[in-house]
Amino acid sequence: MAGLFIIAHAPLASALKLAAQHCFPEATERMQVLDVQPNLSADEVEAQARLLLERALEGDERGEALVLTDVFGATPCNCVQRLADGVHVKVITGANVPMLWRALNYAEEPLETLITRAVAGGTQGVMQIATSRPHNQVSQPTSHDQDHRHHQQ
Repeated sequence: MAGLFIIAHAPLASALKLAAQHCFPEATERMQVLDVQPNLSADEVEAQARLLLERALEGDERGEALVLTDVFGATPCNCVQRLADGVHVKVITGANVPMLWRALNYAEEPLETLITRAVAGGTQGVMQIATSRPHNQVSQPTSHDQDHRHHQQ
């Protein structure tokens, strides 16, 4: 399993780890997280991130790590972007629970494949869902209606 490091604005990194523990408790034991506090300088964030990234790399037999961060261009992303070498460390922004769960579910796959799966999980996990009550949906007799509005569910 590639090492996993989450760096995000406080308290998102820790919250994502807690969410992951619901389904993947054993996988989160080696997960590194850094909640970036608003009072820390960029140098302090980078020093902490460097240490945690090294731990993530040491936890993988291939010496690889996947880093999830929240917002492209923000301090957590900029910091880890400076630390990643692009070969052994890959970074994905827009971290969310579906992305993390997908990464953990396919953690044994090669890093490049893992990235593809994590990004797909993150993007496919964002959708508008039906807001009607389930019993109302069942009472609709047309299961193959060609009206495109019925396919939005």
